[in-house]
Amino acid sequence: MLTCDAFGVLPPVARLTSEQAIYHFLSGYTAKVAGTETGITEPEAIFSTCFGAPFMTLHPTVYAELLKHKIDAHHVRCWLVNTGWIGGGYRVGSRIKIAYSRAIVNAAIDGSLTHVTFEKEPFLGLMVPTSCPNVPTEILNPRNVWADKAGYDEAATSLVKRFQEQLRTIQELCF
Repeated sequence: MLTCDAFGVLPPVARLTSEQAIYHFLSGYTAKVAGTETGITEPEAIFSTCFGAPFMTLHPTVYAELLKHKIDAHHVRCWLVNTGWIGGGYRVGSRIKIAYSRAIVNAAIDGSLTHVTFEKEPFLGLMVPTSCPNVPTEILNPRNVWADKAGYDEAATSLVKRFQEQLRTIQELCF
């Protein structure tokens, strides 16, 4: 799954369990950014169920069940790839270099990421690789590249609250 985190909180890549994949699919977290959205001058966090709510003709649970079935039936490894900011949010950090995003996607596809160790990120419980071919190790854990560690913790806590609000919305929508 592809996202663009404008707050510099999400890691460039995380391995997801099938349950986490469904959660992130239903959450649909990303950011509107200048250059891709008319009228946007600063990134804006958005949640769009199934990463495309306006285009979904069926109830979100139909798509989530289909995705879960495909993941389980084919033993799919799921990844969350973040092409957004590191080292801080917009105006503080920098956008993840496209060369690193390409290397991450290539490593996920060719299986290189399955042979590395992972550490659990404490805010969202994401499993973050400790290494990835052709990607600087220090950027894989986003907290490492923030000069202001307390600022990272605050931004991460704020993003978690947004996810929790979205989860309540999803629960109301789905159940």
